[in-house]
Amino acid sequence: MKEDLNGTRRGIAQRVQAAPSSATVRIADLAKTLRRRGEDVIDLSAGRAAEPTPPSICEAASAALHSGDTHQTMARGKPEYREACARKLSRENGIQADPEREIIATFGCKNGLTLALLATLEPGDEVILEDPGFVSYAPTIRFFGGVPVPVPLDPETGYRWREGPLEAAVTERTRAILFCSPHNPTGTVHRPQELDVIAGVARKHDLWVISDEIYERVVWDGRTHTCIATRPGMEGRSITLMGLTKTAAMGGWRIGFAYAPEEVVAAMVTLQQHLATCVGSFTQVGGALAFGQEPGPELTELWEEWEARCDFMTRELDALPGLSCRMPEGGYYGWADIRETGEGSVALAERLLADHHVAVVPGSAFGPQGEGFLRITCVKSRDDLEEALRRIREALE
Repeated sequence: MKEDLNGTRRGIAQRVQAAPSSATVRIADLAKTLRRRGEDVIDLSAGRAAEPTPPSICEAASAALHSGDTHQTMARGKPEYREACARKLSRENGIQADPEREIIATFGCKNGLTLALLATLEPGDEVILEDPGFVSYAPTIRFFGGVPVPVPLDPETGYRWREGPLEAAVTERTRAILFCSPHNPTGTVHRPQELDVIAGVARKHDLWVISDEIYERVVWDGRTHTCIATRPGMEGRSITLMGLTKTAAMGGWRIGFAYAPEEVVAAMVTLQQHLATCVGSFTQVGGALAFGQEPGPELTELWEEWEARCDFMTRELDALPGLSCRMPEGGYYGWADIRETGEGSVALAERLLADHHVAVVPGSAFGPQGEGFLRITCVKSRDDLEEALRRIREALE
């Protein structure tokens, strides 16, 4: 029998008991469990593409394994990996970073966010974040004694902040602004003028800005990604998180990096020494190949196909009764408006999974402003997308 630890000296910490589970991970795990039981579930919940990691990246990591590169590295990461990250920043983002002082290897962007928050927050400090916004931001802030302050994004501006509401959210306890571009879940790509709204508030009130840029290599329809660290006055107050989970089909590798001022990276290195020691040695070798050179056909052709699938899936979703869905500007989610159906996002997501074996994420998981929407991953195989559309249509009809 399972022991109830509540009220005992061995009880579970309140910070965990009060936290919701990650909706994206929980639903994806449930879909996997159902498939293991023989259920024909199509998983459009987690942000995972159908394709495996490109072969050249796997071969580089495999060669490192077989050569004996299986021991821990420096806490800040292998020099060759950090140098590859610096080349990537220079080539693609117009940033000249010192790989010895301004870059640290991380276990993807979640680990980068953990280290960034621990390095900059004191208990009770407030962090402004987006609503809707990624499901893990608010719980992570709370884990470290911070206070998340959601500020609604404006649908009329394409899910971007206006200066007034952002300015109004600042208090004497505000320490940082956290945002994601390209945005998860809405697909918005922030242009320089919108980044300058965030930058202006940060400069005025002397705030850190933490930018999650995990989708920055997959922007569509000729758009370009701009790092807020390149905007005037922002280099010394920006903590930039990048990774390969989404853009190189490397979700299981857990590899990324943070670019930040020297004193922030030094603090993150100390934290990494105690919390994780270092990122995996051979995964850094694969990451160095993926970041260090100009993207070749293995990646560029993948991105072209993903854009085509996003276009196909969002057009088809938009044509379904009671749904409207636009093509994302970046990333690979359809942010489907279901308000005309009259059904809540949790109720519809649960019904789709239970009755039609299609896993999606209810919009309410991303904050109050996400109610009335579903987040639907658009980069599964063409066969899976077509079958999922048939099942969703059946559910709505």
